[in-house]
Amino acid sequence: MVRLQANETVREKQETAAERCREIEKSVIKKFRKEIWRPFVKALNEYDMIQEGDNIAVCISGGKDSMLLAKCMQEILRHGKMEFGLHFLVMDPGYNPENRRMIEENARIMGIPITVFESDIFDVVVDVDQSPCYLCARMRRGHLYANAKRLGCNKIALGHHFDDVIETILMSMLYGAQVNTMMPKLHSTNFEGMELIRPLYLVKEADIEAWRDFNGLQFLQCACRFTEAISREEEAHMSKRQEMKELIAKFRTINPHIETNIFKSVENVNLDACIGYVKGKERHHFLEEY
Repeated sequence: MVRLQANETVREKQETAAERCREIEKSVIKKFRKEIWRPFVKALNEYDMIQEGDNIAVCISGGKDSMLLAKCMQEILRHGKMEFGLHFLVMDPGYNPENRRMIEENARIMGIPITVFESDIFDVVVDVDQSPCYLCARMRRGHLYANAKRLGCNKIALGHHFDDVIETILMSMLYGAQVNTMMPKLHSTNFEGMELIRPLYLVKEADIEAWRDFNGLQFLQCACRFTEAISREEEAHMSKRQEMKELIAKFRTINPHIETNIFKSVENVNLDACIGYVKGKERHHFLEEY
């Protein structure tokens, strides 16, 4: 009798978990169809991100963006017209146990079968004075490529979204003195045959946050030791990307279409009205054809 009750309790918990997962999936396809699903599918099609027979490693950091990406990729495989392989790859660069458990619990709630591998990146960058976040990101990318290739993948998918793209454009102009953007896909320079894709390229961060809140989900922010050691206010103050967020918010009060205009600026580059440009590694000047 006790064993029967225990089995029924386990079954009830499993059914409740399965229902929660279905509700999360339904919210992506239906509730947030206009805000998330359609721009996700549009980016896949417009930038030709997935081909038949691809083997894709979806890289999960534990944040809202990568977790949503994982669910979207699951759903496009289920409902799309192409067959391709999916692996959900989590790198533990040295998370504290609570953060590691949060990632694993969210993956369970969302029905995402993750593969976790470990590295010592946090130990390496914790004492770096100059640009620790940049070094961390570069090292993480390399580890992800290497492990994805080990799994037989030819692509990795990252959770960068529309806001990341336009913030990158502004940062490149204001701090880099150049016009660059975050590309929707690119070939790896260090891992031959590997490609990076960004399927959330056209999805806005505010809509990702609305989806997260609608489902009552909690995800990791940046969980490195460096940002854990400082206050949220200090972190925001020192972040160039946060500066861009605030700048765009100010622009938006003047022009509600500012984000779209920033994005389209790198689609409508007029070389006839540029003093110079770089193609490959070769620099060109307008006087060459004047």
